[in-house]
Amino acid sequence: MADPVLERVREMALRILEFGAMELVHLEMKREPRGWLLRLFIDKDGGVTLDDCARVSRQLSAQLDVDDPIQERYTLEVSSPGLDRPLWSDRDYERFRGRRIRLSTHGPVGGRRHFLGRLVGLLEGEVRLILDGGGEVAVPRDQVARARLEVEI
Repeated sequence: MADPVLERVREMALRILEFGAMELVHLEMKREPRGWLLRLFIDKDGGVTLDDCARVSRQLSAQLDVDDPIQERYTLEVSSPGLDRPLWSDRDYERFRGRRIRLSTHGPVGGRRHFLGRLVGLLEGEVRLILDGGGEVAVPRDQVARARLEVEI
C-alpha cells in the first residue's frame, strides 16, 4: 500500500480524533487473505471505550467513502492499544518512563535479544532499561524489533 494513501487516511483520522480529544497511537495497513486490513489504534486519557472505537469507526468509514483514497477492498478496524500496548513511537518511550516493558531486538545486544525491565527512557537514540535481574542496558532504537508494556497488578 502506498505511503501517500496512508498519509491521507492519517490526516482524516487525526481530524476526527482531535474532535473527540483522542490520539492516534498507530495506523497500519496490512495485506490479509480477504483483502487489506486498515487498523487504527486510538487512546485518550482514562482509556478508550468500545463506544469510542465504534464512533471513530463510523465517522472515519463515512469520510473514507467520500474521499475514497483506497482503491482496493479493505476492512476498517479501530481499537484500543490495550493494557499491554506496544510502544511504536519515540514519544511512547518517553511517555511510559518508569513502566515495565518487554523488548525484543532484531539482533543480539550484549549477547541477548530479549529484555524485561523498567523503562528509563529514550536517550541519545537508545532505549534504556533497568533490567529485572539487575543492571542496565541501552538498546539502539533502530535495533528494537518489538517493545510492549507489561501489565502490572
